[in-house]
Amino acid sequence: MRTLYLPFLLLLATSAGAYANAAFLLEEPHGARSKFNPTGHAAVYLSGVCADSPTHLRCCEAGEAGVVISRYNKIAAYDWLAIPLVPYLYAVESIEEIPQSADMQMVAGLRDRYRREHLMEIAPDDANGEPPEGNNWIQLVGGAYVRNIYGFEIETTPEQDAAFIERWNQRENRSHFNTLYSNCADFAASVMNFYAPHSVHRNYFADVGIMTPKQVARSLTRHARKHRKLELSSFLIPQVPGSIQRSKRVDGVAETVVKSKKYVVPLAIFHPVLTGTLAAAYLTKGRFDPKRNAEPFDIAQVYERAAARNTTASEAGAGEAGAGRPILGPAALAAPEAPE
Repeated sequence: MRTLYLPFLLLLATSAGAYANAAFLLEEPHGARSKFNPTGHAAVYLSGVCADSPTHLRCCEAGEAGVVISRYNKIAAYDWLAIPLVPYLYAVESIEEIPQSADMQMVAGLRDRYRREHLMEIAPDDANGEPPEGNNWIQLVGGAYVRNIYGFEIETTPEQDAAFIERWNQRENRSHFNTLYSNCADFAASVMNFYAPHSVHRNYFADVGIMTPKQVARSLTRHARKHRKLELSSFLIPQVPGSIQRSKRVDGVAETVVKSKKYVVPLAIFHPVLTGTLAAAYLTKGRFDPKRNAEPFDIAQVYERAAARNTTASEAGAGEAGAGRPILGPAALAAPEAPE
Protein backbone atom coordinates (compact mmCIF):
# COMPACT_ATOMS: atom_id res chain seq x y z
CA MET A 1 0.00 0.00 0.00
CA ARG A 2 1.30 3.45 -0.87
CA THR A 3 0.87 6.61 1.15
CA LEU A 4 0.64 10.24 0.06
CA TYR A 5 2.84 12.05 2.49
CA LEU A 6 2.33 15.81 2.09
CA PRO A 7 -1.37 15.76 1.13
CA PHE A 8 -2.23 13.93 4.35
CA LEU A 9 -1.09 16.89 6.41
CA LEU A 10 -2.88 19.28 4.12
CA LEU A 11 -6.00 17.19 4.61
CA LEU A 12 -5.82 18.14 8.27
CA ALA A 13 -5.51 21.77 7.32
CA THR A 14 -8.69 21.66 5.25
CA SER A 15 -11.18 19.88 7.49
CA ALA A 16 -14.80 20.39 6.60
CA GLY A 17 -16.68 23.27 8.13
CA ALA A 18 -15.15 25.96 10.32
CA TYR A 19 -13.24 23.47 12.42
CA ALA A 20 -9.48 22.91 12.34
CA ASN A 21 -7.11 20.48 14.01
CA ALA A 22 -4.32 20.23 16.55
CA ALA A 23 -1.96 17.37 15.78
CA PHE A 24 0.78 16.21 18.09
CA LEU A 25 3.84 15.28 16.02
CA LEU A 26 5.98 12.41 17.30
CA GLU A 27 9.26 12.62 15.38
CA GLU A 28 11.70 9.73 15.22
CA PRO A 29 15.35 10.25 16.25
CA HIS A 30 18.00 10.40 13.55
CA GLY A 31 21.75 10.70 13.14
CA ALA A 32 24.51 9.82 15.57
CA ARG A 33 22.66 11.21 18.58
CA SER A 34 19.86 8.68 18.12
CA LYS A 35 22.18 5.94 19.44
CA PHE A 36 22.37 7.63 22.83
CA ASN A 37 19.07 9.50 22.96
CA PRO A 38 16.32 7.69 21.03
CA THR A 39 13.45 9.76 22.42
CA GLY A 40 13.10 11.87 19.26
CA HIS A 41 11.48 15.29 18.97
CA ALA A 42 8.01 16.64 19.75
CA ALA A 43 6.04 19.39 18.01
CA VAL A 44 2.43 20.39 17.39
CA TYR A 45 0.79 21.16 14.07
CA LEU A 46 -2.10 23.65 14.27
CA SER A 47 -4.08 23.84 11.03
CA GLY A 48 -6.09 26.91 12.09
CA VAL A 49 -3.16 28.94 13.42
CA CYS A 50 -0.71 30.81 11.18
CA ALA A 51 2.10 33.27 11.89
CA ASP A 52 3.26 36.70 10.76
CA SER A 53 6.72 35.69 11.95
CA PRO A 54 8.18 32.70 13.83
CA THR A 55 7.35 34.46 17.09
CA HIS A 56 3.92 36.02 16.42
CA LEU A 57 0.78 33.98 15.78
CA ARG A 58 -2.47 34.88 14.00
CA CYS A 59 -5.56 33.16 12.63
CA CYS A 60 -5.17 31.53 9.24
CA GLU A 61 -6.82 32.94 6.14
CA ALA A 62 -8.49 30.79 3.48
CA GLY A 63 -5.94 28.64 1.68
CA GLU A 64 -3.31 28.69 4.43
CA ALA A 65 -2.14 25.40 5.91
CA GLY A 66 -1.22 26.40 9.47
CA VAL A 67 2.02 26.15 11.43
CA VAL A 68 4.15 23.71 13.37
CA ILE A 69 5.11 25.04 16.78
CA SER A 70 7.70 23.61 19.14
CA ARG A 71 10.22 24.38 21.88
CA TYR A 72 13.86 24.56 20.85
CA ASN A 73 17.17 24.87 22.65
CA LYS A 74 19.61 27.69 21.89
CA ILE A 75 17.90 29.25 18.89
CA ALA A 76 18.04 33.03 19.36
CA ALA A 77 17.10 32.55 23.05
CA TYR A 78 13.42 31.97 22.17
CA ASP A 79 11.33 29.38 23.99
CA TRP A 80 9.10 28.49 21.03
CA LEU A 81 9.06 29.14 17.32
CA ALA A 82 6.33 28.64 14.70
CA ILE A 83 7.11 27.60 11.12
CA PRO A 84 4.59 27.13 8.27
CA LEU A 85 3.77 23.49 7.60
CA VAL A 86 5.39 22.96 4.18
CA PRO A 87 8.73 24.64 5.07
CA TYR A 88 8.82 22.79 8.38
CA LEU A 89 8.58 19.47 6.58
CA TYR A 90 10.42 20.18 3.32
CA ALA A 91 12.32 23.52 3.60
CA VAL A 92 10.47 24.93 0.57
CA GLU A 93 7.51 27.27 0.25
CA SER A 94 5.26 25.46 -2.20
CA ILE A 95 4.39 21.85 -2.85
CA GLU A 96 5.61 22.17 -6.45
CA GLU A 97 9.16 22.60 -5.12
CA ILE A 98 9.20 19.44 -3.00
CA PRO A 99 11.71 16.92 -4.39
CA GLN A 100 10.69 13.31 -4.82
CA SER A 101 14.02 12.20 -3.29
CA ALA A 102 16.86 13.96 -1.51
CA ASP A 103 20.45 13.73 -0.30
CA MET A 104 22.10 15.72 2.48
CA GLN A 105 23.73 18.20 0.10
CA MET A 106 20.36 19.05 -1.41
CA VAL A 107 18.72 19.36 2.00
CA ALA A 108 21.49 21.61 3.29
CA GLY A 109 20.99 23.90 0.32
CA LEU A 110 17.22 24.03 0.72
CA ARG A 111 17.50 24.76 4.43
CA ASP A 112 20.05 27.52 3.96
CA ARG A 113 18.02 29.14 1.18
CA TYR A 114 14.94 29.22 3.38
CA ARG A 115 17.00 30.57 6.29
CA ARG A 116 18.38 33.41 4.18
CA GLU A 117 14.93 34.35 2.91
CA HIS A 118 12.93 34.03 6.15
CA LEU A 119 15.00 33.28 9.26
CA MET A 120 17.90 35.73 9.25
CA GLU A 121 16.74 37.40 12.46
CA ILE A 122 16.72 34.03 14.21
CA ALA A 123 19.71 32.40 12.52
CA PRO A 124 21.92 35.15 11.00
CA ASP A 125 25.09 34.57 9.00
CA ASP A 126 28.36 34.27 10.88
CA ALA A 127 31.23 36.74 10.39
CA ASN A 128 32.18 35.04 7.13
CA GLY A 129 28.70 35.17 5.65
CA GLU A 130 28.15 31.46 6.23
CA PRO A 131 25.33 29.68 8.11
CA PRO A 132 25.62 30.14 11.88
CA GLU A 133 27.83 27.82 13.89
CA GLY A 134 26.04 24.80 15.29
CA ASN A 135 23.07 23.03 13.78
CA ASN A 136 20.23 23.79 16.16
CA TRP A 137 18.52 26.09 13.66
CA ILE A 138 18.16 23.34 11.05
CA GLN A 139 15.53 21.72 13.28
CA LEU A 140 13.15 24.47 12.10
CA VAL A 141 12.90 23.31 8.49
CA GLY A 142 13.14 20.14 6.42
CA GLY A 143 12.21 17.65 9.14
CA ALA A 144 10.68 15.10 6.77
CA TYR A 145 13.99 14.60 4.97
CA VAL A 146 15.63 13.05 8.02
CA ARG A 147 12.86 11.20 9.88
CA ASN A 148 9.46 9.61 9.97
CA ILE A 149 6.87 11.77 11.71
CA TYR A 150 3.74 10.35 13.36
CA GLY A 151 0.72 12.56 13.97
CA PHE A 152 -2.08 12.28 16.52
CA GLU A 153 -4.76 14.84 15.80
CA ILE A 154 -7.92 16.14 17.39
CA GLU A 155 -10.48 18.66 16.17
CA THR A 156 -10.34 22.26 17.39
CA THR A 157 -12.69 25.22 17.16
CA PRO A 158 -12.06 28.79 15.97
CA GLU A 159 -12.66 29.96 19.54
CA GLN A 160 -9.95 27.67 20.86
CA ASP A 161 -7.51 28.78 18.19
CA ALA A 162 -8.21 32.44 18.92
CA ALA A 163 -7.70 31.88 22.65
CA PHE A 164 -4.47 29.99 21.99
CA ILE A 165 -3.14 32.77 19.79
CA GLU A 166 -3.95 35.42 22.37
CA ARG A 167 -2.32 33.50 25.21
CA TRP A 168 0.85 32.50 23.37
CA ASN A 169 1.37 35.96 21.87
CA GLN A 170 1.11 37.52 25.33
CA ARG A 171 3.30 35.08 27.25
CA GLU A 172 7.04 35.68 27.56
CA ASN A 173 8.88 33.89 24.79
CA ARG A 174 12.29 33.43 26.39
CA SER A 175 14.13 30.14 26.53
CA HIS A 176 14.07 28.07 29.70
CA PHE A 177 14.85 24.74 28.06
CA ASN A 178 15.74 21.90 30.39
CA THR A 179 16.03 18.27 29.31
CA LEU A 180 14.46 16.91 32.48
CA TYR A 181 11.46 19.18 33.08
CA SER A 182 11.13 21.77 30.31
CA ASN A 183 11.89 20.04 27.02
CA CYS A 184 10.14 19.91 23.64
CA ALA A 185 7.75 17.20 24.87
CA ASP A 186 6.79 19.33 27.90
CA PHE A 187 5.94 22.17 25.55
CA ALA A 188 3.92 19.95 23.22
CA ALA A 189 2.08 18.55 26.23
CA SER A 190 1.15 22.08 27.34
CA VAL A 191 -0.27 22.86 23.89
CA MET A 192 -2.31 19.66 23.71
CA ASN A 193 -3.55 20.19 27.27
CA PHE A 194 -4.70 23.67 26.24
CA TYR A 195 -6.93 22.19 23.55
CA ALA A 196 -7.86 19.04 25.48
CA PRO A 197 -7.43 19.72 29.22
CA HIS A 198 -5.84 16.94 31.28
CA SER A 199 -5.18 14.84 28.19
CA VAL A 200 -1.41 14.53 28.66
CA HIS A 201 0.45 13.74 31.86
CA ARG A 202 3.83 12.44 32.96
CA ASN A 203 4.64 8.78 33.48
CA TYR A 204 6.54 8.54 36.76
CA PHE A 205 6.88 4.79 36.41
CA ALA A 206 8.05 4.11 32.84
CA ASP A 207 9.75 7.47 32.19
CA VAL A 208 10.82 8.32 35.76
CA GLY A 209 8.84 11.54 35.51
CA ILE A 210 10.57 12.88 32.40
CA MET A 211 8.14 13.94 29.70
CA THR A 212 9.05 12.22 26.43
CA PRO A 213 7.53 12.55 22.95
CA LYS A 214 6.32 8.96 23.11
CA GLN A 215 4.62 9.60 26.46
CA VAL A 216 2.71 12.56 24.99
CA ALA A 217 1.36 10.35 22.19
CA ARG A 218 0.62 7.45 24.54
CA SER A 219 -1.10 9.65 27.10
CA LEU A 220 -3.14 11.51 24.47
CA THR A 221 -4.24 8.24 22.89
CA ARG A 222 -5.36 6.73 26.18
CA HIS A 223 -7.21 9.91 27.11
CA ALA A 224 -9.03 9.85 23.77
CA ARG A 225 -10.25 6.30 24.41
CA LYS A 226 -12.05 7.60 27.50
CA HIS A 227 -13.26 10.79 25.82
CA ARG A 228 -14.67 9.78 22.45
CA LYS A 229 -15.66 13.36 21.61
CA LEU A 230 -12.01 14.10 20.83
CA GLU A 231 -12.21 11.71 17.86
CA LEU A 232 -8.45 11.14 17.84
CA SER A 233 -6.94 9.85 14.60
CA SER A 234 -3.35 9.12 13.62
CA PHE A 235 -1.22 9.36 10.50
CA LEU A 236 2.31 8.95 9.24
CA ILE A 237 4.46 11.39 7.27
CA PRO A 238 7.18 9.07 5.92
CA GLN A 239 10.77 10.17 5.56
CA VAL A 240 11.44 11.44 2.04
CA PRO A 241 13.13 8.77 -0.10
CA GLY A 242 16.81 9.20 -0.89
CA SER A 243 20.32 8.49 0.29
CA ILE A 244 19.86 10.03 3.74
CA GLN A 245 20.10 7.49 6.55
CA ARG A 246 16.70 6.32 7.73
CA SER A 247 15.51 7.46 11.16
CA LYS A 248 15.31 5.10 14.13
CA ARG A 249 12.36 3.98 16.23
CA VAL A 250 11.40 6.32 19.03
CA ASP A 251 11.66 5.02 22.61
CA GLY A 252 10.82 6.11 26.14
CA VAL A 253 13.19 6.15 29.13
CA ALA A 254 12.66 2.64 30.52
CA GLU A 255 12.28 1.30 27.00
CA THR A 256 15.69 2.71 26.04
CA VAL A 257 17.36 0.91 28.93
CA VAL A 258 15.54 -2.39 28.51
CA LYS A 259 16.02 -2.65 24.72
CA SER A 260 19.64 -1.52 24.56
CA LYS A 261 22.40 -4.02 25.39
CA LYS A 262 24.89 -1.26 26.17
CA TYR A 263 22.61 -0.13 28.99
CA VAL A 264 20.76 -3.22 30.20
CA VAL A 265 23.71 -5.67 30.46
CA PRO A 266 25.92 -3.65 32.84
CA LEU A 267 22.86 -2.46 34.75
CA ALA A 268 21.66 -6.03 35.20
CA ILE A 269 25.06 -7.05 36.55
CA PHE A 270 25.40 -4.28 39.11
CA HIS A 271 21.73 -3.45 39.82
CA PRO A 272 19.55 -6.47 39.03
CA VAL A 273 16.63 -5.21 41.12
CA LEU A 274 16.60 -1.85 39.36
CA THR A 275 16.84 -3.60 36.00
CA GLY A 276 13.85 -5.74 36.85
CA THR A 277 11.91 -2.69 37.95
CA LEU A 278 12.61 -0.87 34.70
CA ALA A 279 11.66 -3.93 32.68
CA ALA A 280 8.36 -4.20 34.56
CA ALA A 281 7.76 -0.47 34.06
CA TYR A 282 8.23 -0.79 30.33
CA LEU A 283 6.11 -3.92 29.98
CA THR A 284 3.21 -2.59 32.05
CA LYS A 285 3.23 1.17 31.40
CA GLY A 286 5.68 1.97 28.64
CA ARG A 287 4.70 0.02 25.54
CA PHE A 288 3.19 2.00 22.69
CA ASP A 289 3.40 1.55 18.91
CA PRO A 290 2.94 4.85 17.01
CA LYS A 291 2.49 2.98 13.73
CA ARG A 292 -0.68 1.34 14.97
CA ASN A 293 -3.78 2.77 13.25
CA ALA A 294 -1.66 5.26 11.28
CA GLU A 295 -3.66 5.16 8.08
CA PRO A 296 -3.09 6.25 4.48
CA PHE A 297 -5.73 8.46 2.94
CA ASP A 298 -7.57 9.22 -0.29
CA ILE A 299 -6.25 12.25 -2.18
CA ALA A 300 -9.77 13.03 -3.43
CA GLN A 301 -10.80 13.87 0.12
CA VAL A 302 -8.28 16.74 0.19
CA TYR A 303 -10.11 18.63 -2.54
CA GLU A 304 -13.52 17.80 -1.10
CA ARG A 305 -12.66 19.05 2.38
CA ALA A 306 -10.75 22.06 1.10
CA ALA A 307 -13.78 23.09 -0.94
CA ALA A 308 -16.08 22.56 2.05
CA ARG A 309 -13.91 24.64 4.36
CA ASN A 310 -13.45 27.45 1.86
CA THR A 311 -17.19 27.50 1.18
CA THR A 312 -17.85 27.82 4.90
CA ALA A 313 -15.31 30.64 5.19
CA SER A 314 -16.98 32.47 2.31
CA GLU A 315 -20.43 32.10 3.82
CA ALA A 316 -19.07 33.45 7.11
CA GLY A 317 -18.01 36.67 5.39
CA ALA A 318 -14.42 35.90 4.46
CA GLY A 319 -15.10 37.04 0.89
CA GLU A 320 -15.32 35.15 -2.37
CA ALA A 321 -11.97 36.18 -3.84
CA GLY A 322 -9.72 34.14 -1.55
CA ALA A 323 -12.09 31.35 -0.58
CA GLY A 324 -12.24 29.22 -3.70
CA ARG A 325 -8.59 28.31 -4.35
CA PRO A 326 -7.66 24.82 -3.11
CA ILE A 327 -4.46 24.46 -1.15
CA LEU A 328 -3.09 21.61 -3.23
CA GLY A 329 -1.75 21.87 -6.75
CA PRO A 330 -2.68 19.39 -9.48
CA ALA A 331 0.00 16.81 -8.74
CA ALA A 332 -0.10 14.28 -5.92
CA LEU A 333 3.18 13.29 -4.27
CA ALA A 334 3.68 9.59 -3.70
CA ALA A 335 6.07 7.92 -1.28
CA PRO A 336 7.07 4.29 -0.68
CA GLU A 337 5.38 2.08 1.83
CA ALA A 338 5.99 2.97 5.45
CA PRO A 339 8.72 0.76 7.00
CA GLU A 340 7.74 -2.05 9.34
